[in-house]
Amino acid sequence: MHMSDISIGSRSCFSGLILALLVGVASVPSVVAADFDSPGQTNAAIDKSVELAIGFLKNRGQTGDGAFSPETGVAVTSLCVRAILEHRPTDVDSPVVQKAIQFILDNVRPSGGIHATGSMYRNYETSVAVGALVAANRDNRYESQLSRAEAYLKEIQWDEGEGVESSDTAYGGAGYGKHARPDLSNTSFLVDALKDLGNDADDEAIQKALRFISRTQNLAGHGNDTEHADKIGDGGFYYTPAAGGETKVVSEGGDNEDNGGGLRSYGSMTYAGLKSMIYAGLTDDDPRVAAAMDFIQKTYSLDENPGMGKAGLYYYYHTFGKALAAADIRVLTDAEGENHNWRRELAATLINAQQADGSWVNDGNDRWMEGNRNLVTAYALLALKYCRE
Repeated sequence: MHMSDISIGSRSCFSGLILALLVGVASVPSVVAADFDSPGQTNAAIDKSVELAIGFLKNRGQTGDGAFSPETGVAVTSLCVRAILEHRPTDVDSPVVQKAIQFILDNVRPSGGIHATGSMYRNYETSVAVGALVAANRDNRYESQLSRAEAYLKEIQWDEGEGVESSDTAYGGAGYGKHARPDLSNTSFLVDALKDLGNDADDEAIQKALRFISRTQNLAGHGNDTEHADKIGDGGFYYTPAAGGETKVVSEGGDNEDNGGGLRSYGSMTYAGLKSMIYAGLTDDDPRVAAAMDFIQKTYSLDENPGMGKAGLYYYYHTFGKALAAADIRVLTDAEGENHNWRRELAATLINAQQADGSWVNDGNDRWMEGNRNLVTAYALLALKYCRE
């Protein structure tokens, strides 16, 4: 898929040009470059930030058994391994990475899943473990574990094997065991893992996931046949349509529904939805992609996770970067006609928020474990990967 800065921002850029002509200004709005003026400056700052962050993980984040935050099963360990190797692939045989990978391998189950014993987060843990092992899979050394993990992920996806028909709002999704219903976050991790494993967009499991993902978008008539589809219509995404539907946006009245009975969209799920749709083969002329981009242009922000404030901010940064990179967007024009070099802006935002010890932490809101420095540092490192110019 290719969505250039011209195609995404054409309407806004055209409006900006008309306004400039009306007020006698000779040019359209300039690209916001945040704190960096050139690709070289951006990349040099990223290199320094990455060095500090990896130093934190290596020297302060890892326990004696090789894990990072073992109370999360293999989840945070896997994200940290992937984060290190995205920037330092030659570290694959370093003691820190090898000890972490051994911890992951020690949690491979007879089923093929990779998760802690009795885990309620089997899809999530296995999906991010796949990402770590793919990044470390030199000479196909983990091919057996990856093949079994792929079969396991496809087996636990909500489909006919679980007695779920395609007309069911849960169909095609993945979720946490404790909630007994799938959600967009878990499903996006599943799609990421399947893509990492080499599955094409037309893979059956990815296409099943697309059925679920389409039902999480506030857009009627394009795959969302739920009762919530036409209530809001802003093109953004919410958490799940299953089991009556849920969004994580809480209104002033204390519920998670809009006055019209719809499920309100928010930033992190919208970027997760967009990214997953791209991986499932949708292009920029698909109404679902166009509607998602319209929501993104209207809510563009690096100050908050739109709709959620500071909650899930670093998850948002990671998903933001990954989605815009997948969409091949270089410059994003927001609804006000302002052009954003999002890579430089995201890099500056992250680097300015880095702690003196090299870590990151969500000081504004520790919801969803964003008070955990290992997790948040992994998110930030993964996001910085997409900021290089």
